[in-house]
Amino acid sequence: MPTPQTDPPSVRQQALADVLLPDGDGLIPAIAQQHDTGEVLMMAWMNRVSIGETLVTGRVCYWSRSRGRLWRKGETSGQFQRLVEMRLDCDGDTLLLLVDQVGVACHTGRRSCFYRAVQGGQLHEIAAPAVDPDLLYGVGHSHG
Repeated sequence: MPTPQTDPPSVRQQALADVLLPDGDGLIPAIAQQHDTGEVLMMAWMNRVSIGETLVTGRVCYWSRSRGRLWRKGETSGQFQRLVEMRLDCDGDTLLLLVDQVGVACHTGRRSCFYRAVQGGQLHEIAAPAVDPDLLYGVGHSHG
């Protein structure tokens, strides 16, 4: 019997499409987590097209709400994500992407977008940039 790993991508996508519950804009939140450490890297949005592309290519593709188009993680920065496994929550309305992150995940130059913590009622920065974002994107950058 075929397994999800051996089914052709079109079969996997069709089965996934049957259980996905996107919002009114056709979007599903996707949380990217480093597959081997469990580190939560970022949250972004996906639609059926970006999910399909991600499953076919193995390189994570999101939907950019600000740009109104597909956003292939790392297309401008070189800091891409390779999909290890895609998981769905119980309601089918949120994705968990286990990824192998190359470089930093955040457009601020940090490994994770979750670099601030509320401690004692105060907001604290808990991680400094690992890379100058201007080196990744150029001066006046936008994330990618």
